[in-house]
Amino acid sequence: MSDPARDLARDLFLGIDLGTSGVRAVALDAAGGLIAQARAPLPEPLREPQPDGERRHQDPALWWQAVQTVLDELLTRLDRAAVRALAVDGTSGTLLLTDAAGRPLAPASMYNDRAPAAWVARVAELAPADSAAHGSSSPAARLLEALSTHPQAAHALHQADWIAAQFSGRLGLSDDNNALKLGWEPRERVWPQWLTQASVPNGLLPRVLAPGEAIGPVTPAIAERFGLPEACLVVAGSTDGVAAFLATGADQVGDAVTSLGSTLVVKLLADRPVSAPEFGLYSHRLGTGGGVRWLVGGASNSGGAALLQHFSAERMAELTPALRPDAPTGLNYYPLPAPGERFPINDPALPPRVTPRPTDDARFFQGLLEGVAGVEQLAYQRMAALGAPAPRRVFTVGGGARNAAWTRLRAQALGVPMAEPAQEEAACGSARLARQGWTAAQANRQECG
Repeated sequence: MSDPARDLARDLFLGIDLGTSGVRAVALDAAGGLIAQARAPLPEPLREPQPDGERRHQDPALWWQAVQTVLDELLTRLDRAAVRALAVDGTSGTLLLTDAAGRPLAPASMYNDRAPAAWVARVAELAPADSAAHGSSSPAARLLEALSTHPQAAHALHQADWIAAQFSGRLGLSDDNNALKLGWEPRERVWPQWLTQASVPNGLLPRVLAPGEAIGPVTPAIAERFGLPEACLVVAGSTDGVAAFLATGADQVGDAVTSLGSTLVVKLLADRPVSAPEFGLYSHRLGTGGGVRWLVGGASNSGGAALLQHFSAERMAELTPALRPDAPTGLNYYPLPAPGERFPINDPALPPRVTPRPTDDARFFQGLLEGVAGVEQLAYQRMAALGAPAPRRVFTVGGGARNAAWTRLRAQALGVPMAEPAQEEAACGSARLARQGWTAAQANRQECG
């Protein structure tokens, strides 16, 4: 990490990531180098058992308190006068209603909050089959429920929208990625007619910007509060998942990012949208005009949780030196933590395939890793069959990225280069969007003389 004392002349860009357990903020320089970072915790969302499933809510004031805490810490390490822009990402589908002044009317409904079955059914009745608004945690269904209690609401905002508004003072704005699960049509870039049919007021839904599009400068009060330049630009952000993809540096059609965490998540940059609701596969829009690209993403139940069914993390670390990536086991496993899979195979009863089990633990462990690599290979093949490009290189994030032998197994299965991520933190992706927005604003200013 650079010494801020030697970087006083640099342009700096801030990214703020609101996660489930905390808020992280980073500062990148104009070349994308990480200058400083800070983190503040968030309390667990409130949980309330209901017949339709567990409800999960959180007071938005906690987000803003954590954002202030993390920025106060981050900015002590920076030349505040060099901060040119900032952007915010948040958990996808976390939603709140506010009054005309932006004051929340109730605790925010979290991304994994279960919508009542009646409202889920209403969305299913009205929304097209390929809409991302479907599902038991549908933000659209939760919006309809919230409106039945708070019909006086002036704004429906996502987590990132509301925090960005604290900086800019501009309410009623969102971005293509956060708006997607609320029903936004990313191809036509319109709110669909079915939301009007569902009695959502016309003025309630936000105006949608492209991620990386300028919102406006920080308010004078914010500039004074944090010691930022009054010209510091607030830029439209994204969801945490998209921001994490952008953090890696993946930026060409065919660039892919595999997340090897508890589950296996794959994302691929494409030149056209791909939608397959039966596989939980949909596309986020990135860019505007002739520079539009699409981030196609899907998630398998395979991954780290399936491995932990058989070995502890400590035992896997012990077995890793005995792996022989150049000598495949041929065991042909499909590791799952429990029956059921949606992508790349859509079968809610699909059983795990982890037999026969060799007596040698190292060989069994390698067979499991080969199995997850096979699922990853099948996932990218499924995307290609549905219209996405084949991956040209794959960046890897998550705990599994640190296992070099597993990386070799995956490279053999995929047949493409494995690329080193520039960064892994979603906040770095938001900082990249901040830089993009500021650069575009500078170019526009020069064109206008």
